[in-house]
Amino acid sequence: MLLDDILAHNQKFVEDKAYTPYETDKFPSKKAVILTCMDARLLELLPKAVNLKNGDAKIIQNAGAMLVDTSDSAMKSILVAVHALKGEEVFVIGHKDCGMHHLHGADLLEQIGNQGGDVETYMRQAESEDVANMWFNGFNSVEESVESSASLIANHPLLPRDVPVHALVIDPATGELTTIRNGYEKTNN
Repeated sequence: MLLDDILAHNQKFVEDKAYTPYETDKFPSKKAVILTCMDARLLELLPKAVNLKNGDAKIIQNAGAMLVDTSDSAMKSILVAVHALKGEEVFVIGHKDCGMHHLHGADLLEQIGNQGGDVETYMRQAESEDVANMWFNGFNSVEESVESSASLIANHPLLPRDVPVHALVIDPATGELTTIRNGYEKTNN
């Protein structure tokens, strides 16, 4: 069982003090805040590709590195990282070959229902089928998606106007970055 394996490893990790190379405080030393995708290929690749080590950045992950409104939980995390944890720059980093590319909410909800999810209760809570479908919708262009998320962040009324917000796309095969929005040039618009 995976949980048993994790707990056994963790006990040895703590006993051996294997955590010592990762000791740091809660403030990001590079003062970076990163919103990126939850894709497993980025777990080790992204920090290596952008020269981050433990403690350098606050990394927030969600499906597709997407923000869809100003009250999104990822937006809350970004604001906390900037205001309470000394983050000074925000990076939205999407990636090629993302699972959110061309994802249709209606199709995913059908799949969820087929796997035993209570879609009817979810639809009632969402108050409309359109809202329910939109919440799961992906994007047609990763470049447009990261730009849209970066714009939403940059224009958030609670984000200081002098915080640069960048948008990039990483190739999960090579780690190569493409700049979509340079926050130094495009400050908060």
